[in-house]
Amino acid sequence: MEEASPNSLLDITLHYLSSHLEKFCWERQDGTYRLQDAAVFPQEVADRLLQTMATQRQLNEVTVGIFRGNQLRLKRACIRKAKISAAAFRRAFCHHKLVELDATGVNADITITDIISALSSNKWIRENLQCLILNSLTLSLEDPYERCFSCLSGLRVLSITNVLFYNEDLADASSLPRLESLDISNTSVTDITALLGLKDRLKSLTMHHLKCLKMTTTQVLDVLKELEHLNHLDISDDKQFTSDIACRLFDQKDTLLKLISLDVSGRKHVTDKAVEAFLRHRPHVQFVGLLATEAGYSELLSGEGSVKVSGEANQTQIAEALRRYSERSFFIREALFHLFSLTHVMEKANPEMLKLVVIGMRNHPTNLPVQLAASACVFNLTKQDLAVGMPVKLLADVTHLLLEAMKHFPNHQQLQKNCLLSLCSDRILQDVPFNRFDAAKLVMQWLCNHEDQNMQRMAVAIISILAAKQLLQIVRQKTNQSVVDTTLKFTLSALWNLTDESPTTCKHFIENQGLELFMKVLETFPNESSIQQKVLGLLNNIAEVTELHSELMWKEFIDQISKLLYSVEVEVSYFAAGIIAHLVSRGDELWTLGHDLRVNLLDQLQSAILSWPTPECEMVAYRSFNPFFPLLACFNTPGVQLWAVWAMQHVCSKNPVRYCNMLIEEGGLMKLHLIRDHSFADPNVRRITAAILENLEVHVVRHGGPPFPKPMFHFK
Repeated sequence: MEEASPNSLLDITLHYLSSHLEKFCWERQDGTYRLQDAAVFPQEVADRLLQTMATQRQLNEVTVGIFRGNQLRLKRACIRKAKISAAAFRRAFCHHKLVELDATGVNADITITDIISALSSNKWIRENLQCLILNSLTLSLEDPYERCFSCLSGLRVLSITNVLFYNEDLADASSLPRLESLDISNTSVTDITALLGLKDRLKSLTMHHLKCLKMTTTQVLDVLKELEHLNHLDISDDKQFTSDIACRLFDQKDTLLKLISLDVSGRKHVTDKAVEAFLRHRPHVQFVGLLATEAGYSELLSGEGSVKVSGEANQTQIAEALRRYSERSFFIREALFHLFSLTHVMEKANPEMLKLVVIGMRNHPTNLPVQLAASACVFNLTKQDLAVGMPVKLLADVTHLLLEAMKHFPNHQQLQKNCLLSLCSDRILQDVPFNRFDAAKLVMQWLCNHEDQNMQRMAVAIISILAAKQLLQIVRQKTNQSVVDTTLKFTLSALWNLTDESPTTCKHFIENQGLELFMKVLETFPNESSIQQKVLGLLNNIAEVTELHSELMWKEFIDQISKLLYSVEVEVSYFAAGIIAHLVSRGDELWTLGHDLRVNLLDQLQSAILSWPTPECEMVAYRSFNPFFPLLACFNTPGVQLWAVWAMQHVCSKNPVRYCNMLIEEGGLMKLHLIRDHSFADPNVRRITAAILENLEVHVVRHGGPPFPKPMFHFK
């Protein structure tokens, strides 16, 4: 698929040119741009540049100036959402030999009558413009206004949806001598009788949600019967009306026999039986729109055969609906709602479906129901291993749109939750390019304003991973430059904190080659004890995650850490000892670097700990004692127990108010009693354990504290 391939050189070039237009232009006296280079662009490239600028919302009074001359010769012009005046439009586009113009949603400063008047000033355009799309515009700012569609005699396709377009305007358009395709969806037309003026040539008629129509069903059908050349008919609706036009149409046996496509989505009283009977008389039909109806559940209408169906019965129908209705928010929401219920269990990645969801999200950025349903579908389509099967380019688009949704609806908790669930993905956070600053800011804003514990945990994980990747890059840069400064020290401290009791961040540290980088840091700064302490503190956090022990079973790594056991700085030796204690604690069978090395390390560990002087101040802080508790049970490796009780004794003696209460509340007292009462416990371990228990007793007597089992203390 397209998203799996890199962008073409032309796309990259046009994207850059559009984003940095000021670098390639001179400024005219009126402030508008003109290209510096006098080279003439091929027409196809000029069309693509204009479309790229429209997509990037770069079309305005200044930038459209580059299309004034003949360097950029246009044939198919897309100026969607442009912010330009009538005068700027005339100067930039009306001297070209245009055959197509899409002016959907241009700003209110320019009206439909302005556009047609400007186009009509060019005789070639009057006779040769074939396709004109004027959706979501103002018809005229004057009342009365001169009707002017009829002057574009070459027009074959006219789309004028979401416009205050009346019966008289329809009559004007119906006089066009070559018109074959007309879309008057969501206009103010009350009577379609004027369409009879097109009965000899109209092949496509779209009148979705014609909300002001005042004709009876019989009158509408009488007009449609006369349009015998119709190949495409769309009479779909947003489920707001109870008209029986669809079921009455299906009863017609001898009309509209040339139909290839019929859309009745959103209409009432539609049944599989009626649709199938209609199709039997029209064997050339290739598409039927049945979304938000009661039909589409029979085998013939499944959408898997020769007849394509937009509906909700299966993923094929839903994909067709998303593809065809990308501009219709109600139908997009309806399709996404059913897609969500069908994708709870996905065994295989479906990039094509995700691409369709992306289009719906992009086209309706401020429509809450669409964004809510789409973000839920994104999670179903990308969760767990499914994201691995998605192209990075597609995931980048998805991530950008999720962040945009979070910006548009900052106070909608369910939408924010949906987006966070999708963002909390290893594949997205690791491999996908997106604005990480924006993401971190949005997640932090959410975190500061909500107290849902599950979501807080997820938000913290996202921020940690986003930050960790950038922080590692800073460490890499400083290490390559052999520079020790406050930036490096603060960065190492931040990484140390981010990995503390955060297995997900620890995993991402490993996956981003953090271990290799930190080995290089230790080699680059062998005499910087403050750097060594921070590096080893973080590696201690990694060693606490048992699932990552295999990543640390690396001979060069173990050799480097064991050397630092003998550092004269207690802080450095302490963290080196902690890493070794965690790695040897799981037993000989899980140690993969040889029995003799493990035995030697245990001897070195115990010897180093017993040589430490008592630090004068608190050299480490802990959020919990839980990582120590598995080590307390290692009676066969007293060096491991010794490190754990030494650490606990250190913090309990230096900061008893914080740590004595924490130790009791987390259930550490019982574990200490087991060591105290164990007949084979190492004497040094029992001695330090006794000191901890004594500290606890003194603290409780002085300050009170959490309740704990009796008898409180007993010493042999």
